[in-house]
Amino acid sequence: MRRLLAILLPGLLLLTACGGTPAPAPTPEPTSQSAGETAKLDSVKLTENGDKKAPGVEFTKPLEVKEPSVKVITEGNGDRVKANQIAQISIVAFNGTDGSTLEDTFANDPEQLELNDDLKTSSSVIYNAFVGAKIGSQLALAVPGQAAAEGAEAQPSQLLVVKVISAKDAPPVLDKPEGDAVTPPAGLPTVKDNDKGVPEISVEGVAAPTALISQDLIKGKGPEVKETDTITVNYVGVALAGGKVFDSSFDSGKKATFPLTGVIKGWTQGLTGKTVGSRVLLVVPKDLAYGDEGQGDAKGDLVFVVDILGVK
Repeated sequence: MRRLLAILLPGLLLLTACGGTPAPAPTPEPTSQSAGETAKLDSVKLTENGDKKAPGVEFTKPLEVKEPSVKVITEGNGDRVKANQIAQISIVAFNGTDGSTLEDTFANDPEQLELNDDLKTSSSVIYNAFVGAKIGSQLALAVPGQAAAEGAEAQPSQLLVVKVISAKDAPPVLDKPEGDAVTPPAGLPTVKDNDKGVPEISVEGVAAPTALISQDLIKGKGPEVKETDTITVNYVGVALAGGKVFDSSFDSGKKATFPLTGVIKGWTQGLTGKTVGSRVLLVVPKDLAYGDEGQGDAKGDLVFVVDILGVK
C-alpha cells in the first residue's frame, strides 16, 4: 500500500465533519463523502482506456486548492466498500500546475488501502471518501502545494485519479499466538512467560551464533508469511551479551505492524515462511542485525521472541 499515502499525507490536513444531528436508527449504509473545494474538481474529465491502463484525464490548469479536496468523478456499479475492508486501488497522479504525470500504477498490481481506525484518525478525508464508494468508481483527489522551506523546494499542487478495483475483508489479527507447542533443541535461549503473559528470554550459557537461527516455539496454523507481506506482531528483543531487553512491543501495549522488507535482515529471513499464530525465537548474528556499531542498546548478536499475529 503506501504510494497513495506517501503522495498525499505530506500535504494533507485533517478535515473533520461538522454537525451534531443524531444519526437515524438504523444507521444508513455509508456513501463516499466529498470534501474540500469540490468545485475545483468539476473540470476533471475521464476517458476510459481499457483494463490495466490509466484513463485519459483532462482538467483545467493550473489546479490550485487550499485544502485537500475529493470527489467521485465516475461511480462504479459494484458493491459499496465497507469500513475495515482493504480497498484495491490503482492511481495516476499529475502535477496540478502543468499536468505532467507524476506516477501511474494502473499497469501494476493494485495498491492496498486498509480502511481501518488508524486511517480514519490520521486522514478522515481519505477514509470517508473510500468507505461507501462503489467498486469501479473513480475518485479525484486534489492536494495543496507546499511553499519552499529551508532545505526543500516548493511543491506544486497534485491531482490524483484513483480507481477502486475491488475490496476484501481485512484478515483477522490474533491477540496471542495460537498453535502447537514445539520443543526447541538444546543450547538455544530459553523463553518463559511472566505473570503478565510477557515472554522473558534467558541467554545464560548460549554461544554466539555462526548463522541465523529461526526456531518455532509455537507452530501456528494460519497463512504463511511472504517476504513481501506486512506483518502484525508482538515481540521482545534482548542483546545476547548480557540479556538486557532493548525493545518490547509489550511495553506499549500495542501490537507492531510493518512491512517485512523494512526490518533487519535477520527478521526478513527468519520470519519469511513462518505461519500466522506462531511464536518464533530468532538468534540473529550482528551482521544480520545492526552491525558492529549497533543501535542504542541493540548491540552485537541479538535474540528476539516474535509472536506473528497477522499478515496482509
